[in-house]
Amino acid sequence: MSAGKRLKSAVCTTEIMVISAPDGDVELSCGGAPMVEGAGANGGAVDPGHADGTAIGKRYVNGDGSLEVLCVKAGDGSLSSGDAALTVKDAKKLPKTD
Repeated sequence: MSAGKRLKSAVCTTEIMVISAPDGDVELSCGGAPMVEGAGANGGAVDPGHADGTAIGKRYVNGDGSLEVLCVKAGDGSLSSGDAALTVKDAKKLPKTD
C-alpha cells in the first residue's frame, strides 16, 4: 500500500486516502468488510460491532502510528487494520505567538 491510494468501503459511504503506510501488505476494513478500490458500497450491511462511523476530514491511525489515513467521505462503518480499530489522530497544538 502506498501514500495517495484511495479506498472505498464495501458496506457504507466511507472513502479514505492513505497518508502513510508501513511497508508490505496492509488489510484495511470498514464496517467489518475489506475496503476496495473503485466501485465502493455494494449493498452489504455494516457489522454492528464496527458501526462507530467515520468523520470527514479526520485522520485515523493505528496503534503504533505506522498507518495513517484521511477520511474524505464520511460513513456509518468504523475503520480497522487487521483486528485493531483505527483511532482519530489528535490534532497538533500550534505554537503560541506573541
